Amino acid sequence: MQLIVDAVGRLRLGEAIHFKNLTMFPVLNGGRIQADYLVLDEALAAGYARVTEVSETGSVPELKFVNSCDKAVFLLDGEELVGAKQNRVLNLSILAPAGKTVVIPVSCVEAGRWSHRSAAFASAPRAQYAGGRAKKMAQVTDSLRSEGCRTSNQREVWADIDLKAARMQAHSPTDAMSAIYEAHQTNLEDFVRAFFATENQAGALFAINEVITGLDLFDCSETLRKLFPKLVRSYALDALDALHQLPDTQAKPPIGERAEGFLGWVVSARAETFPAIGQGEDVRLTATCLTGAALVADGSVIHLSAFRSPGAIESHDGEVRPSARLSRPSARRERRGTPSQD
Repeated sequence: MQLIVDAVGRLRLGEAIHFKNLTMFPVLNGGRIQADYLVLDEALAAGYARVTEVSETGSVPELKFVNSCDKAVFLLDGEELVGAKQNRVLNLSILAPAGKTVVIPVSCVEAGRWSHRSAAFASAPRAQYAGGRAKKMAQVTDSLRSEGCRTSNQREVWADIDLKAARMQAHSPTDAMSAIYEAHQTNLEDFVRAFFATENQAGALFAINEVITGLDLFDCSETLRKLFPKLVRSYALDALDALHQLPDTQAKPPIGERAEGFLGWVVSARAETFPAIGQGEDVRLTATCLTGAALVADGSVIHLSAFRSPGAIESHDGEVRPSARLSRPSARRERRGTPSQD
């Protein structure tokens, strides 16, 4: 899509900020400063929006979002909603229209609970960890192509959380992803304090252990500023998980060059356009070693996110290539311990 090519082509990378094994490149676009929509936290705090189960019985892969405001509300891919029958994360970014109710696709991140804790959901101060977002994004793209829906592979989402919780020694009686963040809250807040949004910054490109990991880009700097702490926690959790991995000693170009190269992968990715949930268009981006998505509305790229494909490796020349271990996600979409998604 030319709109995405043009938007990424205008980007500049600022000076990198490093903390422990996480690097953040500010993404500067010189675009709008203020947004004409609210973000989820603002809308919920002001009482303009409400998120609930779709019915009394509930449905794991979808929730109801009621926007009573006279402005649209932006919901970020991977944002966590807590409460009701079980905690969920957004399957994609959505611009919910003013004064409308929309059914939003989600994934469960609390496999061991299916009972009401509250009538409505609250927003958590975090987004799903970046590696989980990347896998879920690829799964949602697969489901759009094959089934015309935006579902994740729920079984794999749960399995990934289980493995991460085991590695990071975070126990939860309900297998909640939130327990991992809570167990490492002190360290995560060190990352949040170390990183900051610079002037004219509308996005961020992150690297873990000097390996380019992912990009989040917004249409204006105000949106980035409001969501920046959630994004930092998302990438920082993966950085903590990888803190003791052996470094890759293979010679590579400087990380700044590889960051620029990642933007080139985004521009050259195959783009497929679908009607969005809510306003705009849902553009899915696919390359050999990259998965991404963009929400486009009113001639602007409201949000673009792209991740190095799970298992992809950087070669000695800085090129990103698939690992021999890469395999296509299972088409099965099952759940454990909760009712049918149908």
